[in-house]
Amino acid sequence: MPELPEAISKAWDDRKGPVIFTTVDNQGVPNAIYATCVSKYDESSIVIADNYFDKTQKNILAGSQGSVLFMTNTDKAFQLKGTIEYHKDGAVFEDMKRWNPQQHPGHAAAVLKVGAAYSGATKLL
Repeated sequence: MPELPEAISKAWDDRKGPVIFTTVDNQGVPNAIYATCVSKYDESSIVIADNYFDKTQKNILAGSQGSVLFMTNTDKAFQLKGTIEYHKDGAVFEDMKRWNPQQHPGHAAAVLKVGAAYSGATKLL
């Protein structure tokens, strides 16, 4: 997997509010959710805690690709697109359990493996 460009990595560290996590079902119908329990795992992976997924989980398990859209504190938009892995155990899952607030169940860790990155309409990766 390619590494995130430095501009995206810095923007991620300066993000505000929840991210929008989007998947699609096997008929191409999109599903978008707000997600607040998110973290950068490494320079090519964003983790979203599955605390209350329903359609999102079904889409991931059916092989959906996905995207994460976020804003910075300076109101600049960034979008990350890629494949999604779903972990119920292992290193990524254990990492998620460390930062996911204890009041949330943390059923699994959804990992967006970034294959493309944009700042507005400009492709950065």
